[in-house]
Amino acid sequence: MNRATAVRAVVWDFGGVFTTSPFIAFARYEREHGLPEHFIRTVNTVNPDHNAWARLERAEIDLDGFDSAFAEESAALGHAVPGRDVVRLLFGEVRPAMVEALRRCRTHLRTACITNNFGAVGPEVVSAERAAAWRDVASLFEFVLESSKVGVRKPEPAIYRMACDQLGVTPGETVFLDDLGINLKPARALGMATIKVDDPDVALQELEALTGLALR
Repeated sequence: MNRATAVRAVVWDFGGVFTTSPFIAFARYEREHGLPEHFIRTVNTVNPDHNAWARLERAEIDLDGFDSAFAEESAALGHAVPGRDVVRLLFGEVRPAMVEALRRCRTHLRTACITNNFGAVGPEVVSAERAAAWRDVASLFEFVLESSKVGVRKPEPAIYRMACDQLGVTPGETVFLDDLGINLKPARALGMATIKVDDPDVALQELEALTGLALR
């Protein structure tokens, strides 16, 4: 795929891109607990800028606050789900092919990560082994913009501009990968090339076409 402006930077989401999709874990939890299909995702779509998820990712509430707030929001839709249960589902397995693509990108291009997160978690949420694997991947980026630390979150345009400013590139020189279309839309509006990560192999093919690099 040809672009009028050469790519100088690749910006990545983390969960669902470098790790298996949390939606798989959500679906398993829903089956095990007799919940309607896509129920957890539905809860997250109600009042998306100010619901429990949004407030957690901007560090406006802590995990205890999220636990109760999400339970209240889900109960209002018919099924009370503790927020801590949902948080535990987010920490998927690392995808080696995506990590290798990042390693190859960083030898030629600027790289950064934008992630909506909620700060440190303990062993009751994620195993030490899984947490270490995530940290190893995060260390490969030039920097990671964490919503809980910068006070803004995807899909707010400010966080994409922040990444470009720190990288010293324009949006038109940047590719952004995310597993959620809602997060890609504002990046695309700013001028970034965007790739939706559903099938990692397909996403890497698209990234190779945009960058001209062999990433696998």
